[in-house]
Amino acid sequence: MATPSKVAAVEEITKDFQDSAAAVLTEYRGLSVAQLKKLRRALGQDNKFSVVKNTLTAIAAKEAGVEAFDGQLAGPTAIAFIKGDAVAAAKSLTDFAKENKQLVIKTGYFEGKALDANEVAALAALESRELQLARVAGVLKAPMSAVARVIDALRIKLEEEGGAPAASEAPAAEAEAPAEAAEAPAEAPAES
Repeated sequence: MATPSKVAAVEEITKDFQDSAAAVLTEYRGLSVAQLKKLRRALGQDNKFSVVKNTLTAIAAKEAGVEAFDGQLAGPTAIAFIKGDAVAAAKSLTDFAKENKQLVIKTGYFEGKALDANEVAALAALESRELQLARVAGVLKAPMSAVARVIDALRIKLEEEGGAPAASEAPAAEAEAPAEAAEAPAEAPAES
């Protein structure tokens, strides 16, 4: 019979699965409390690194519809529930695992897709969301900047030559040109 504390634990883990865009299953055998604290700090405030019981996690994963951890829940297990930037969190985990060989990344899931340890490492190798957005912004800004520089160069050249029209003269010249163009088509059909 399930105790109330186990039922509550399953509910909490199920909620963590449902609220997360990604999760990474790890084995933490041999890590000290201080090292785990350092890892939690590296993951950031949006993410949660929890030491879990395998049987309760299996039940919670099944209830949440997560199949990525089937057959992987053995030994001392901890899960990183990622609610923020998955790339940054995966990078923090893989960097920590490189420094601390006791942390073993077993498997994970990202947006409903199961990932093996190599795919988690590949996710970590991607550029962060902020860097990708900055590159897109730079690409979008470049043509506008080039047009602005060309227009400014033309303005400077006209000012140097002294041939820049006064602000009041330019609209008057433009207004006369459309009026003459409008009269020309009206006369052409009459002559035919």
